Amino acid sequence: MRLYIQALTHAPRISLSSPCTVKSACQKATTSSPRWLAYGSGQQCIDFEQVLPDRIPVAQTAVVQLTIRTLPDLPLGAKYKCVFGDADPIDATVTATGLSCPTPDLQSRPAIPTSSVSAANSVLTPSLTGSNQNTVTDHVLVPLSVRSSETNKDFVSRNFAYYDCSRHTTCSSCVKAQWACNWCVHENRCTHNASTCQRTVVSGENNPAHLMTHGAAYCPRLKRPSDEDDLVPSGVARELVLEAENLPHPQAGHAGFQCLVDIEGAKMAIGARIEAGRYVVCDKTTYSYEANVGEYEAQVSVVWNGDHYVGSLPVTLYKCDILGSHRDHADCSLCVTRAKKYRCAWCGSVCAYSEACPLTAATECPRPRIDVIKPLSGPIEGGTLVTIEGSNLGLKEEDVKGKIRIGDIPCELIDYQVSVKIICRTGPAPAEIDAPVIIGNTAGYTESTVKYSYKDLELHSVFPTFGPQSGGTLLSITGFHLNMGSSVSAFLDELPCLVNSSHASGTRLLSRTAGPRTIAQLTVTIDNAKRVLAKNPFSYTKDPTIMEVKPLRSFASGGRILSVHGTNLDSIQKPQMAVYMDDGITVANVTVCRVVSASHMECPSPPVDFEALINARRMQLAALTAAPSSSPLSRRKRAGLRPHRDVPRSVTLRIGFLMDNVESVRDLKKHFQQLQYVEDPSYSAFIGASLVKLYKGDTLVIEGENLNLASDETDVNVTIGTRSCNVTSLAATQLVCTPPEVQPTGTDEIGIKTESGLPLVVVRVGQNVRFPIGYLQYEVVKPYTFPPEAIGGITAGGVLLVLVSIAILLVYRRKSTQAEREYKRIQIQMDTLESNVRSECKQAFAQMCTWDSRRTGGGGANLPAFAELQTDMTDLTADLQSLGTPTLDHKTYVMKVFFPGVNDHPILNDPKRRLTGPRTNYDAAMMQFEQLICNKHFLLTFIETLESQRDFSIRDKVNVASLLVVTLMGNMEYATSVLRSLLFRLMEKAVSTKHPQLMLRRTESVVEKMLSNWMALSMYHYLKDRAGQSIFVLFKAIKYQVEKGPVDSITHDARYSLSEERLLREQIDHSFVTIHLVQEDHYEKIPYQPYHSIPLAPEELEEKIQCRVLDCDTISQVKHKILDALYRHTPFSLRPAVYEVDLEWRQLRGSSVILSDEDATSKIMNGWKKLNTLAHYGVKESAVMSLVPRKMTNCTMTNGHCKSSYRNCVNAYHFNSTLTHAILQNGNNGGDPENGVNHLQTFHLVRPPMDDTKSNGKQWSPNGQMDRTPKAIPEIFLTRLLSTKGTIEKYVVDFFRTILTVDEHVPPAIKWLFDLLDEGARKHNITDPEVLHAWKSNSLPLRFWVNFIKNPDFVFDIYKTNTVDSCLSVIAQTFMDSCSTTEHRLGKDSPSNKLLFAKDIPKFREMVSTFYQDVSDMPQIPDQEMNQTMQQLSMSHIGEFDTVAALKELYIYVNKYRVQLFENLEEENYCRKLQLAQRLANVACVMEGEEISAC
Repeated sequence: MRLYIQALTHAPRISLSSPCTVKSACQKATTSSPRWLAYGSGQQCIDFEQVLPDRIPVAQTAVVQLTIRTLPDLPLGAKYKCVFGDADPIDATVTATGLSCPTPDLQSRPAIPTSSVSAANSVLTPSLTGSNQNTVTDHVLVPLSVRSSETNKDFVSRNFAYYDCSRHTTCSSCVKAQWACNWCVHENRCTHNASTCQRTVVSGENNPAHLMTHGAAYCPRLKRPSDEDDLVPSGVARELVLEAENLPHPQAGHAGFQCLVDIEGAKMAIGARIEAGRYVVCDKTTYSYEANVGEYEAQVSVVWNGDHYVGSLPVTLYKCDILGSHRDHADCSLCVTRAKKYRCAWCGSVCAYSEACPLTAATECPRPRIDVIKPLSGPIEGGTLVTIEGSNLGLKEEDVKGKIRIGDIPCELIDYQVSVKIICRTGPAPAEIDAPVIIGNTAGYTESTVKYSYKDLELHSVFPTFGPQSGGTLLSITGFHLNMGSSVSAFLDELPCLVNSSHASGTRLLSRTAGPRTIAQLTVTIDNAKRVLAKNPFSYTKDPTIMEVKPLRSFASGGRILSVHGTNLDSIQKPQMAVYMDDGITVANVTVCRVVSASHMECPSPPVDFEALINARRMQLAALTAAPSSSPLSRRKRAGLRPHRDVPRSVTLRIGFLMDNVESVRDLKKHFQQLQYVEDPSYSAFIGASLVKLYKGDTLVIEGENLNLASDETDVNVTIGTRSCNVTSLAATQLVCTPPEVQPTGTDEIGIKTESGLPLVVVRVGQNVRFPIGYLQYEVVKPYTFPPEAIGGITAGGVLLVLVSIAILLVYRRKSTQAEREYKRIQIQMDTLESNVRSECKQAFAQMCTWDSRRTGGGGANLPAFAELQTDMTDLTADLQSLGTPTLDHKTYVMKVFFPGVNDHPILNDPKRRLTGPRTNYDAAMMQFEQLICNKHFLLTFIETLESQRDFSIRDKVNVASLLVVTLMGNMEYATSVLRSLLFRLMEKAVSTKHPQLMLRRTESVVEKMLSNWMALSMYHYLKDRAGQSIFVLFKAIKYQVEKGPVDSITHDARYSLSEERLLREQIDHSFVTIHLVQEDHYEKIPYQPYHSIPLAPEELEEKIQCRVLDCDTISQVKHKILDALYRHTPFSLRPAVYEVDLEWRQLRGSSVILSDEDATSKIMNGWKKLNTLAHYGVKESAVMSLVPRKMTNCTMTNGHCKSSYRNCVNAYHFNSTLTHAILQNGNNGGDPENGVNHLQTFHLVRPPMDDTKSNGKQWSPNGQMDRTPKAIPEIFLTRLLSTKGTIEKYVVDFFRTILTVDEHVPPAIKWLFDLLDEGARKHNITDPEVLHAWKSNSLPLRFWVNFIKNPDFVFDIYKTNTVDSCLSVIAQTFMDSCSTTEHRLGKDSPSNKLLFAKDIPKFREMVSTFYQDVSDMPQIPDQEMNQTMQQLSMSHIGEFDTVAALKELYIYVNKYRVQLFENLEEENYCRKLQLAQRLANVACVMEGEEISAC
């Protein structure tokens, strides 16, 4: 049954409710005729006849009159309401003609959308976007509806407009608006109320009130100049004259006219004046652009009074040197023939603007120059079209016509392009010759350096000699000189072959046959040469046919060998098998087949994207399922798309063969089933972490899934090393094979050695699927027959073993008697050792019992030691508050961070000297190189090229990064942008690795060191003003604590240390000695510089100067402590050195003694000399001493003492590690290589151990007596580490708290860097919080804070001893562990530096995590604020370093990797577009003094 429904085309309408219905459904249809409007009655629907006004300014109110025809009467109490858009309905007043309604209040009106052009208010916007008012959104439309309170429905509606004239910012846009707008010329604004304008007013074109100045014709504007007037030469100072209309007359207080010029995004303001009342003359200025193009269109806008817009015009800038050049070479003929409007002239050797040429312009051009000739050979019959490119090839065609020759053979002119290109046809030659190309013009003739060759064409053979009759066979024609000439053609009889000239060589030419034919001869024509190969060189055979393909099942990755049977298969050189998508047209993939015979070939199955095909089939099936099921076609399609029931998942695809032009085999759908694809098999690896399987002589079983869905035993190849494993069985889940009898060598299937040394088991399915299974280890015991030679060797070895055993027994008997004698001596030693251990343990226990964590801030320190250190630190803090920390100046700070240990770097040269001195080619080249460095694409390519070189070492990376940052210190904003790009590249590389959290851990690329240097520059003021004091206090606390106990001057081992490596593991008897310092004449006699003295402060002279030292200190150590006391307010670099002064001991009766580390009284013990100490001299408490200048000017360096002038010596307070090593390795009688005198080895507190052969087990005690027993077990002294840690822990915590607190002092660089890392993590979908935590830890704590913890001398003018350095290293390691989220299990075998702060690290980790979170919660730093910060940083350090010297150092790497850098610049698209490679080549030209045009 069918149901037909027909709509009413002319139904009556209810007027007040607007529905179309029958009359019975309309209320009061009979009582009020206007309510019911019947079809055919002649009545019209209710509508607005007029709305006055239908538009008002957005900030103005009005009463709107609505004229409505046939408005029905309402019952008592009902009202009409006006509805303006989303505003509340407003009661309307019924009038004689309709209704009147007031407009809504201003708050109820919708806002006018902002302009689509974001720069609408910019002065230059009109020039860029035009003055079309459509680009400015100046109004909003709302529906104005009338509603009846009776039905509460709108029955009539029309749009009502609110407009805002002030949205228009130019006169033209204002007066062309569709509203009643006016332009106030002197106020430079658009308004609907002309009365607010003080002077000239231009009324809008849609304004009913027409003023005297009405329309856009009265707006101030510029007139477009002629073609010649808008041309401006680049680099030449010119005045721009622009004709204008209706120019305003500025009044008092108004600014004058200006020209705003926009060139390549750079804007400049130029003063202007008015001439003749209608010409705007821009002041004389040089206009130039960087683009390497002949013409560039710049934009010029004229404004007055700052931002009052007049108009804009394009101005064409041009460069004569580019217009008059070809292939970057100046061309006189091109220059002279340019249009006269450019006024270019040939000036010397370049094309220049005629008025800027200091020479007389040349009227005659030089002889031609030949750059390119192609081809360089042709047949002797001639007819070759030779293209010659160069410059000065004539001003017109007549200049070179008849003047082109190849040797003596004329070349007929065919095509001519002024001055740069000629095409001529060669004439015939009598024989094979080589001759130059000769071209002449009015100035003379030029002969090419490359010669053109006439060759005799020869044909030898063609391969193959047969092919399918459908054509398409690729023929290889062999002979001589086949790659010459300009045009090549080949014919099989008269049938053309398609020649592939791009693959031609001198002896081989490729062409493709075109159709079926019995061929008698092959003809090859090159230009006018024609050669024939006769005697049936090629014959056509019947087209190949496909009769059978099996098997018709393959796994998705393809590669299964399919056997194809047919006829004439060998007539195809390269047959291919293809599978098609469902559309039957698109080829999914192809593979190349191997022809076995004329009737058989083998084809690997093409791989397909299995998952994509499965998903596409599911979508099709879902679409067909949603369609009606009654369609037979739909049922067939659904049946075809259903997966096969015998396999888990499969798809079928049509197959075909691509055989030259044979069409009959491209689609085999009519003859064969489709190829079925199933999932790839999956082979499981051996069980175990090492993937090693023990083979015990049985068969090898390999597990898997879907193993035989599309493969059998012949498709699977199993290899063990390079040997084959014979496959005997293949089931759905198991493969069984028989390995070789002997274990193969430990390689993979291609012979590459494995790390485990065992053979790798690999399963290959077809050609494309490979599964490495694991390693196989044989345990088969094979019978082995010993050869006679082996038996003889074993017998001889046994006899020898018996003899050796007898000898050993004899030696053992002798030694046993010695052992009994030594036993008693060892027992005595053990008793002494036990006594020493007991004594040391009691002392450590006594110290621990006196610890009071509540009084030492929880640190667990020895209370007397902590109190004494606290007193010293209180004095230091008071000094810091008044004098500050001895912070290095910025220049020295940068050198220590960027180039540690380098004091004479070229960048330290005074840059002002370069400005006042003569300018060399090198300086000019470096200026151009600096411009390249300031190009971001060049810089990124430069860095990437360097890092890709194998010989670019870590040291080179650090050096390049430091040089780059020094070069960019004056443009930190750009440096920050480059660093951002490099960090994003580094993140992209890191996330592609297995361990992305290792990013920034080590300095493996330039960006890591650049980040460290950038942070150092950004954090300098924070270090100096905020965090530096806590680092300095921590350094002083460690120094004070270390010096309160014995410190070995040779080994640097100390009693109070945090490092186990620098712990003094001996019990050294010592006592404190207070020294009274005497300084005569109230000034310091010790010069720290030539001809200068350091006066002491008056307050220091008044109080008695005392210094507390140890009686076990060497004399150098005492002098160092005295200098610390005397010059505690003086930076270390300004203090006298230890080797510049002598220590004088004032004794009774006015006598004095000069104390030194070594003298005639030094003790010598068994070839070792002990350094002198205060105890050696018998110095007691309250001894009087003074420092006096050392009288001799030179000193010798013996075991740590100077042997050169003062200025060349190093501080002798501690021996450096290299010298110490030399002393220890010197032997008993070390010698001075300079004077040949032998010197004794020295020691201070503990003599280094000697070899057993020399010491015979004896030990030397600190008092110099020989001792046969060891002092104690060294490990018992580890409690001293805990004591030292407890004493200084307060200062460690204070330092960590200072740098891990987020307040108003946190530098913006930290927030910027952490936000950048957060952004990178989001970009690469890093969800593991530990990775982001590691990135932040590696960037700020590791790359910045750890560096300054270990090297406080990088920021302060201090001296750091090796002992203090080892303590700082322990604190730095603690800080690194605190920044790591990895928990380390600690035990008795863990390093002591890990155990020392083990209980504090969780607290420190919480501080680090809180710091990271607080930084993330900080408000994001706007780019403008960050840029302003970087600009201030740049301005504060301009001129500190010689950037030209830094550029020279960088250019060394450019020269070293020039070839690779040029290749990368040419490969990168943007670099090639900017011609950066050419600009880099120009740098080399300028450096060598060559003209750039010659490069």
